[in-house]
Amino acid sequence: MNGDSRSFPRDGIRVSDDDRDQAVAELSEHFQSGRLTQDEFEDRSGQALQARTGNDLRSLFTDLPARPVFAVPQVAAPVPMAGQHRGFPRVIPLAIAAFIVASLVAHGSGQAIGWLVPVLVVGLLFARVLVRRR
Repeated sequence: MNGDSRSFPRDGIRVSDDDRDQAVAELSEHFQSGRLTQDEFEDRSGQALQARTGNDLRSLFTDLPARPVFAVPQVAAPVPMAGQHRGFPRVIPLAIAAFIVASLVAHGSGQAIGWLVPVLVVGLLFARVLVRRR
């Protein structure tokens, strides 16, 4: 396969430093895959760095296959399954609401709400353990 499919400038159009770097990177891939010897790689890399036009770069690849172009698949964000919660667990707002309601009921009847604090703390610790296991 000849180098016509490469993105180097056509004919006598001058190349940029990026074009030269791209050529050296592609030559390196061919060297790593065993298509070029060490001497061939060094010779062609030197020529690539000295290249002035697209033809100069294309001539370095006339006996090498074009690099395959692979499409990068787009990965969708994972969708939480039923029963999975991300971030703040639902049990914490429920525990806080229960604490507020219980304290209002206990305050209205004159009872102490001291027993609610340990229950709330244990509930919050339990919720934290559940969140860490996910």
